[in-house]
Amino acid sequence: MADRLNGYRILILETREEAQFSKLLAEQGAEVVQCPMFTIHDAPDPAPVEAWIRRAIEKPLDDLVLMTGEGLRRIMKLARARGVDADLVAVLAKARKFTRGPKPGKALREVGLEAQQTTEKPTTEGVIEMLGKLDLRGRRLGLQLYPDKDHSALTGALTAQGAAVDTVLPYAYDSRAADANIVAAIDDMAAGRIDALALTNLGQVRRLIEAAKAHGSEAKLRAGLERTLIASVGPAVSGELAAHGLRTDIAPAEDHYFMRPLISAMAAALAEKRPKVAG
Repeated sequence: MADRLNGYRILILETREEAQFSKLLAEQGAEVVQCPMFTIHDAPDPAPVEAWIRRAIEKPLDDLVLMTGEGLRRIMKLARARGVDADLVAVLAKARKFTRGPKPGKALREVGLEAQQTTEKPTTEGVIEMLGKLDLRGRRLGLQLYPDKDHSALTGALTAQGAAVDTVLPYAYDSRAADANIVAAIDDMAAGRIDALALTNLGQVRRLIEAAKAHGSEAKLRAGLERTLIASVGPAVSGELAAHGLRTDIAPAEDHYFMRPLISAMAAALAEKRPKVAG
């Protein structure tokens, strides 16, 4: 049914690729309340990213590991600006390509490439598990990282397997400008104006908590979450919620950690547990 969420107000915390999530929710009739969490910028200093690109071209990678779709898009943007994008695509075509979940795979297809393998679980642990089954001894491995995350467990695991790891961090987050949006969203939840909060990555949980603390709104946030159903796309998000003493009310069926199954689970839970918000 196309109106499974008709009359419900769903809060989403916008990060990298929430536009598609918002569209899917709206197609089901939801009133989507969008809260930008941060702005994404190119790396403040492009020199290390450009140097990585040139190394990848001059000494081609055996393996490429992409953690985010945004990362590859930012790399390709700089490569185009330097006039070496065709050269980069040509060498990456010859490398084995591994992705953390489906989003980096989509970014690869945008430049005519395909991933050889995608993690079953779109988490760092999933990447470690996937690559742990391979012989990486002596292989030159390019690893695209993303901001605000300690990647030492991943780089350590790959190095221990004998890979020569060459990392690149092609973008940065700017969160300060978005704090007002988050405080307003907390006020909405505390006032009972939100039926469900939908979370699609663990960074959203951390950001929500950090912004609330920074603005003296942590008690109001926790009170608001008591009134709001919390939907988590999968175990990484649920684990982060638990680490902050927060519960998960709604989650997709096991091994279906994607947006559409999450929406289906939300529709079922909302129909059972929460009357629709009055106009």
